[in-house]
Amino acid sequence: QVQLVESGGGLVQAGGSLRLSCVASGRTLSTDATAWFRQAPGKDREFVAAIRWSSGTTYYADAVKGRFTVSRDNAKNTVNLQMNSLKPEDTAVYYCAADYFVTSRLVDSPRAYDYWGQGTQVTVSS
Repeated sequence: QVQLVESGGGLVQAGGSLRLSCVASGRTLSTDATAWFRQAPGKDREFVAAIRWSSGTTYYADAVKGRFTVSRDNAKNTVNLQMNSLKPEDTAVYYCAADYFVTSRLVDSPRAYDYWGQGTQVTVSS
């Protein structure tokens, strides 16, 4: 079992930046990938970014490429999401997710992840 706790959300003006963190605890040594998803009111949960623990390979949704950066700190069991040039449409609850085996084909699918954090609210004002 893996426990995930997100932090770093808040209110920011358009064009600003926020840094989200996801700290993992429990059986983390075999975790394959950690991802960020987001869900706005009335919308489905959507993929934002992901990173593989062993190789550092990263994946991004087209909507955030060039603005968001996902990184990991293996020593601290932490995955970070640096969000720059934020837009009002980035407003959502952001969730961290992880699993022990995630194929590249499904890395952007919520179905691929069994472990989820509680979410952190990000609000971008115009």
